[in-house]
Formats: sequence, structure tokens, C-alpha cells
Amino acid sequence: MRTYVRMRWDEQKVENDMRLPGVGDGTVVRTFDAPEAMGINFHEVRARSALNHVPGGRYGFSWTVNFFRGCTHACAYCFARRTHTYLDLDAGRDFEREIVVKVNVPELLRAELARPSWKRELVALGTNTDPYQWAESRYRFMPEILAVLEEAETPVSVLTKSPLALRDIAIYERMAKHLPVSVNLSVPTLDEDAWRATEPHTPSPAARLDAVAELRARGIDSGVLIAPLMPGINDAPEQVQPIVDRAKAAGATFLGGVALHLRDEVKDVFFAWLEAKRPDLLPRYQKLYSGGRAYMRPEQRKQATRAVRGWGRSRRQGSSQPPARGRAGKGDSPAGGGAGGTAPEEALATGRGGGSPAPTGPAGQKRLF
Repeated sequence: MRTYVRMRWDEQKVENDMRLPGVGDGTVVRTFDAPEAMGINFHEVRARSALNHVPGGRYGFSWTVNFFRGCTHACAYCFARRTHTYLDLDAGRDFEREIVVKVNVPELLRAELARPSWKRELVALGTNTDPYQWAESRYRFMPEILAVLEEAETPVSVLTKSPLALRDIAIYERMAKHLPVSVNLSVPTLDEDAWRATEPHTPSPAARLDAVAELRARGIDSGVLIAPLMPGINDAPEQVQPIVDRAKAAGATFLGGVALHLRDEVKDVFFAWLEAKRPDLLPRYQKLYSGGRAYMRPEQRKQATRAVRGWGRSRRQGSSQPPARGRAGKGDSPAGGGAGGTAPEEALATGRGGGSPAPTGPAGQKRLF
């Protein structure tokens, strides 16, 4: 049975009494009457915990928060796809269309950070699925989560593909005055064909780089991650260099690149995508990831990342400084315009107004898709 309800969003439908294994209490399934959400089910659950411990510290952080499982960005290469199989869902279409929403994460996080044992260690968001994917424009978890982190004097690092992060720029700006804060954007490509083929429901890459410029102009650390770099798809120097140039112009805190890795079900999804979109590359990838390999060999990874000459520093307290020259004032739009913090939330979430990606490569370059 479906009923209509009014909450802090507008029109949506809810359906009760569905269950997903291992994600908390009983589920409510919600759908939204918005073009970006057609055919997508949002499974609202009450989670048992908010903080996830990452042992070993090899990634530079020991704690993460993920309030979504699954992602409507639908990136063909997403490493998090395999986690959907733990819910008896598939890593392909279900990952993109059956989104688990942990509706009580802000209140859980507040209780967990209030414990005497909490050591105010860095908390990372966006390590599994994007905290600023489209649904965040309706659920609005991030302002509450950031407020909880600030109250607990806890540093935060965010990774996203969405300029929706600019909605919360005033919060980040305030936090950055007394806490280590970084809001980083993933920009695998500015090549429009490669972008639309590999991550079809993400906001414009150009809008993401505009967001970096705006964040830096407000004194907030913001870096650019060119990831994943995929041989024959987005790793050519003429594809990467425009991102490097735009990141420098934006005053990005750091730049880095990571080669594609494919594990288990993610490899199956990506190889199916290759077969449909780039069958010419399938033999090459079968060789690169042969013998059950999830990562390319070191010399192959070096080749894939050859066009990225990274820079930057570790995220540390007191490092948030805007670019020295050509920075916008607090009321100005970022260079290139279009992704400023006053845009409607759904426009930011979809990247509308951020412009088209800059064309890359020499005139007459062969189209890749």
C-alpha cells in the first residue's frame, strides 16, 4: 500500500514492511517525483552505528561515515558496487536503483562522538559512496552531520563528485577557522564523451572544478582527485592536462591521480560496460587484469598515471589559505561562474548551470565513444 506524506522534502511515496539484511531495523521504501529519481527506490533504515573504523590507518584516516549505500551517479567503475551484494542485491543496476538511506546517522553520530573515549580523530566522508549524490538535496544529512562534527571538535575530510557541497560552504568556512577541513572533488575527465559514458548521472566536471575555486576562495582546503585513470578512456595527456590546468587556476590544495582497480563483481560490471561501449578495449583490459588481478602491475599503473604530476600537502590544521592571486571575494562567483553557493540545491546536485566540460584534445581528434 502506498501513502503520501509531508516531511522536509516535497512529494514522495512510501512503502512499508520491506527488509534488507544487515543494515539495521525494518525498512521504509521511498520514491521521489523528480526526473533524477525516476525508477529509483530509497530504502530508509535505522542503522545501529554511524562511525566505521578503518584499521591500520593506511589511507590517512581511521574513521568514516557513510549514510548512503548505493549511488545514483551510476559510475561504471565504482569500487563500492560490490558492497551491494552483501544486501542480496546486485552490483549492477541495483547499486544504482536501490539506495539504502541510514536516516538516523546524525543522531547516532552525536552519541558516538560524545563518548569519553572519542579522541577527535579525522572522520572521512565519501570513501564508499558519494555523500552529495542527488538524494542529499532532499534528505539534507550533511548540515546536521557537519554540525555534530564541529560540536565535537572533530576534523573532517569530504570526497565528492558534486558541487552540491557548495550548499554547505558557510558551514565549512566556519569550521575551517578552528578545525582541519577539506572538501575534495573527484574529476576523472573533462572529455564530454568519456564523462557521459563512464559516470552518466554525475554533475558536470566543469562545475566540480568551479566548486574547487569557490571553496579555495573562501579559505577551505579543496583538492582534485583524477580517479580512476582508465587506459584508453581518460588517461591520455591531452585529456588530463586540462584538468591539471583548471585545478591550478582554481588554487587547488592538492592534485592526485589513481589508476583503475577492479575487484570481483566490479570487474564483471566494468567488463560488461566495455563490451557495450568500448569493445575495442576489451582484449586490452582482459590482459591488464588477467589472472584475477584487481590492480594493474606497477609499471602499468605508472603508465596510466603518467600524465598526472601531483602536488600538495597533507591535510593539517592551519593549512586553509585561498589562492594568492586572482581569488574571488566572498560574494563573488568562482572563475567560470555557474556553480556558486546560491544556486538551488537540485541544480547543484545535478550540475545544471555549471557549463559543459571544456573540449580536450587536438582538433579532429578521434571520438572515443
